[in-house]
Amino acid sequence: MHAEDIAVILRGRRAAVLTGAGCSTESGIPDYRGPKTRDKARNPIKFMEFVKTPEARRRYWARSVVGWPRMRAAKPNAAHAALAQLESRGVVRGVITQNVDRLHHGAGSREVIELHGALADVRCLECGHVEDRDSLQARLLGLNPGFKGRAVELAPDGDAVIDPALVETFHVAGCERCAGTLKPDVVFFGENVPKPKVARAFALVEDADVLLVVGSSLAVFSGYRFVRRARALEVPVAFINLGEPMRGLEPGDVFVDASAGETLAEVARALDR
Repeated sequence: MHAEDIAVILRGRRAAVLTGAGCSTESGIPDYRGPKTRDKARNPIKFMEFVKTPEARRRYWARSVVGWPRMRAAKPNAAHAALAQLESRGVVRGVITQNVDRLHHGAGSREVIELHGALADVRCLECGHVEDRDSLQARLLGLNPGFKGRAVELAPDGDAVIDPALVETFHVAGCERCAGTLKPDVVFFGENVPKPKVARAFALVEDADVLLVVGSSLAVFSGYRFVRRARALEVPVAFINLGEPMRGLEPGDVFVDASAGETLAEVARALDR
């Protein structure tokens, strides 16, 4: 199938959009389960490990401090731009994203539900104070000046691959208000998406005429549940992804096996015709 098939199912309908990591790969942010990454061993940090283990927090922040500059420098790609354009034209009602890069906002999308939060914010687990990630970056580099400017391989969740020996030398910063434990304001594996966000996302799907899934393998339930809700409501579901999703695709669905940017740009042009 092609972009025109996506345009046909969207024409005259209001769409809810669910995006995954494949929506941001063209911005230079790697995914977990794409064609180039699914065979690589990758063990994302787990919530309880982070909370209970100082060594896990040191490892996370050491990797994050070298990965953050590249993550922050990422720019919205053609997929983000097309979705923002389609929202402005009334085709897209809103975006539910599993991504933590805030690129939908950067492209101009207004109705964005960040299921897993955003790396741009950091929250204290003791007092709840939220600090800007750039502010924390300056404090971390002040404590660890040798980590500035290192060439690294960026990882899917915004951290980076570094020599484990470097981790042992890293100094972790505490909350600027209470010196408590800081955590990126994102949902780690083993953590639950806040219920109000889930409710908003369900409401978006329930008020839509079609659900468009872009760049998600649907391997994790946090995204897959919205496909299940659409099915229960007999709302059509269409997919754009490189490779078939791991679940959720049914016979007769519109599925375009292609990159998100090129496909969504063509969808936007087709809807103009």
